[in-house]
Amino acid sequence: MKAPSPMRLFSSIPVLSLASVLLASGAHAAAPAPDTAPASSPAAHPPAGAPDSFADLAARLLPAVVNVSTSETVKPGSDDDDDDDDGQTPQVPNFPPGSPFEKFFHDFMNRQNAPDAPPRKMQALGSGFIIDPSGVIVTNNHVIHNADQITVTLQDNTVLKARLIGHDDRTDLAVLKVDAPHPLPMVGFGDSDHARVGDWVLAIGNPFGLAGTVTAGIVSSRGRNIDAGPYDDFIQTDAPINKGNSGGPLFNMRGEVIGINTAIYSPSGGSIGIGFSIPSNEAQGIIAQLRASGHVTHGWIGVHIQDVTQDIADGLNLKPARGALVAEAEPKGPAAAAGIKTGDVIQTLNDKDIEGRSLPRLVAQLPIGKDATFGVWRHGQVLSVKVRIGQLPDDKPDDKAAAPAKKKDGNGAVAMRDLGLSVATLDDVARQKFNLPSDQRGVLVTDVTDGGPAAERGLKAGDVVTEVSQSPVATPADLSRRIDEARKAHRHSVLFLVQNGDGLRWVPFPLDDTH
Repeated sequence: MKAPSPMRLFSSIPVLSLASVLLASGAHAAAPAPDTAPASSPAAHPPAGAPDSFADLAARLLPAVVNVSTSETVKPGSDDDDDDDDGQTPQVPNFPPGSPFEKFFHDFMNRQNAPDAPPRKMQALGSGFIIDPSGVIVTNNHVIHNADQITVTLQDNTVLKARLIGHDDRTDLAVLKVDAPHPLPMVGFGDSDHARVGDWVLAIGNPFGLAGTVTAGIVSSRGRNIDAGPYDDFIQTDAPINKGNSGGPLFNMRGEVIGINTAIYSPSGGSIGIGFSIPSNEAQGIIAQLRASGHVTHGWIGVHIQDVTQDIADGLNLKPARGALVAEAEPKGPAAAAGIKTGDVIQTLNDKDIEGRSLPRLVAQLPIGKDATFGVWRHGQVLSVKVRIGQLPDDKPDDKAAAPAKKKDGNGAVAMRDLGLSVATLDDVARQKFNLPSDQRGVLVTDVTDGGPAAERGLKAGDVVTEVSQSPVATPADLSRRIDEARKAHRHSVLFLVQNGDGLRWVPFPLDDTH
């Protein structure tokens, strides 16, 4: 069963939802010791960190948590926020096909989206928290994205207009400012690195428009990657959070903000106990930059990387399987200038071991213009490479042409049935047929067998294999020879470097009898 996609948490339609919640206190009745205590002995005291009540803590924190309300003027045919699953677009009711109700609803929606229809206002609700008595507020970027007007409501129902100081799309953070006649209550940040799985946490926010809602739970996991952005490192919690909690704080038991609630997994749009928060240690540097200049600069070295899986490690003869495999080093990037190459495995950053998926986030936090030392594994040798950290380019490259649809083999194609694909020499006719650049080199994939190993790994007609086992290939014979060499070396897998419309990536193919 396919897992639901992570959902952003701000709500556009206040909804009253009634649910029963069972909150474990972490305490259990103490079993009487044989022959020493009667059956009526009082229950044991709760262990440290499991309070009888969160009331005192909640009362202290609630005044610093705010509701964030936004409005946006949407013109007919506008596609703003089409990819946000936040409930802004009315869902079509399940009327019987052909019924008058179905026709009425569709006629209404068509009138709303007609080119001559008047612009309409869309409203959304989220949460935020005050980090400075002067009225500085932190929330999520997706809460205020494209807003024409931002309004903040304090715990005492005071309503203030807010202005946007700055926002960062990549980390989904934004900073607002309100002008209040008196200093506002505030909360401070804690050290999210010290938050352990199993620690109690409180979430406060505005779910479904229900202001000042407090929920409790624990840290369920750390370092979650949910493909929400390039720097995913979320704290997972089972404290119930819902639409409208976006931008609200996640507190530890000292009342310190250790996370900013931003997404949930949910098949229904409501909490199922799987929520995600941006760690405070990641957020604080971004917030400081936004307060200082209104924008954020991210460190960058110009590499596209993959996690080193066991299959990839076997193909490289790398033990143990760890690090970030460089799928591509951009020719004009800092890494390439320092000598890092495609096929290198980055294993350390400033003498600290890293995991592949953590590298972009760690590099983004490095100071621009300073040198960092990368430990690089290359063909069995470990090298120390100094790289001058660059600034992530603001302009995103244009999307490359989409890969062509699957086509039949051309003349001269060689079938590799054990891998489930056919390949051919890349010539000018093939470049034109598959819309490939004139300087593209490698071996062309002309066909992929449905359900075969290549199809299971996402290959398709029009992809180009540029390297096998970190050696360039130009013909089907080169490709076959590299595979034979890997088998003779008793490798469990062989690595293809594949180029397509999305860029370069390493693809491991098993060489054992089973796939």
